Amino acid sequence: MPPKFIAAVMLILLIVPNVLAQSITREHETVTPVFQHAIANIPGKSLVSVVVNYAPGAKSASHRHAPSAFIYAYVLSGEIRSQVGNEPAKVYKTGESFFEMPGAHHRLSENASMTNAASLLAVIIVDSKERHLTKPDLH
Repeated sequence: MPPKFIAAVMLILLIVPNVLAQSITREHETVTPVFQHAIANIPGKSLVSVVVNYAPGAKSASHRHAPSAFIYAYVLSGEIRSQVGNEPAKVYKTGESFFEMPGAHHRLSENASMTNAASLLAVIIVDSKERHLTKPDLH
């Protein structure tokens, strides 16, 4: 067999398992609380903020937030692919933002890159009595 053919087959054998592994074993996001405080001039409401970090290829499970939660998301780094409700999925880049209305279904939230990390800051206005801000969908 020609050496170029053997080299090509060996390259394919090295690359394909890595690509398949990436598509099967995707990491989840890491959520870090940043701030939480009652809003003094809006009784019963609190402001909560978290940083959501996505490793390359990482994604969040589809989910809903607390029924009272209004969410503003600002992309700090990288590119985030998001789909809320029945809207089409969209990629948001560093410096761009989106929001989720109370009760919205966050169907897709993931790092749009398989090679670079991404992060966003989520700022949430929510009823102070809410204890769980995110509820993953049951599959």
